[in-house]
Amino acid sequence: MVSSRSAFSALVRAWRDRLAPADAGFVVTDGRRAPGLRREELAQLAGLSVDYVLRLEQGRAKNPSAQVVGALGRALQLSHAERDQLYRSAGLLPPQDGTVSTHVPAGIQRLAARLGDVPIGVFSADWTLVWWNAIWSAVFGDASVVPPSERNLARALFGNGVAHAAMLPVQSERGPGVFEASIVADLKDAVSRYPADARLARLVQELRGVSDAFAHHWVTQTTAAQHTTDRKTIRHPEIGDIRLDCDVLIVPGADLRMVTYTTATGSSEAGNLDLLRVTGGHIATELP
Repeated sequence: MVSSRSAFSALVRAWRDRLAPADAGFVVTDGRRAPGLRREELAQLAGLSVDYVLRLEQGRAKNPSAQVVGALGRALQLSHAERDQLYRSAGLLPPQDGTVSTHVPAGIQRLAARLGDVPIGVFSADWTLVWWNAIWSAVFGDASVVPPSERNLARALFGNGVAHAAMLPVQSERGPGVFEASIVADLKDAVSRYPADARLARLVQELRGVSDAFAHHWVTQTTAAQHTTDRKTIRHPEIGDIRLDCDVLIVPGADLRMVTYTTATGSSEAGNLDLLRVTGGHIATELP
């Protein structure tokens, strides 16, 4: 009988071989021999180390966490049924109905991957970042270096941990506090729709305890002020201020938000985005 660890390893390898690199946003070059994703590409998409993915595929890594399995499921663009199968093969219960889903449908990932010139981040209903592209990392920093539990916009705005420390200064043209209030309004809406989600309840309880601003917004804010569109100025550590149009697109049937940042063609801001795209956000400077 095949062990659950062997079954998990076999599933990851098989689904990695199945996924076309172009559908995951990678450029296919001549001479490529891998039938699907390379191991390092899967690691990049899932925010894991290549060594850890290797150990998972060889059955040497024991008891992967639910966060790791969820990240692999998204990176491999699994269906709901396949995702649940992967959880069970890891000895875990699949995400239950009535909780905030972090599953990103394959079609949404393929669409986002084809818009490689646009910074795109996909967020769950509680504003947890669950998918992002390379230009997003170039603009806002590499989210893969932030622990999965910290990849939450509300934590970045109001918390006192890694997410808050990693967040770049962002100014909304709608005025001080409006953006922050809209995120709290979205969380209040999520709590009303997912009352049984313990993780969401812990997030709200934690932020109410560490942030007076969050606690104030939680008491006073209504869900009518949800975050949709905005124009924001991001203070990038390499190029300084960059002003971009932010649009929040709701994914029907998946309860996800696709956040995009764009600017007018030919503008100085478009030139800044091109520079960040080429350099990956790391711009070399000449030594004196």
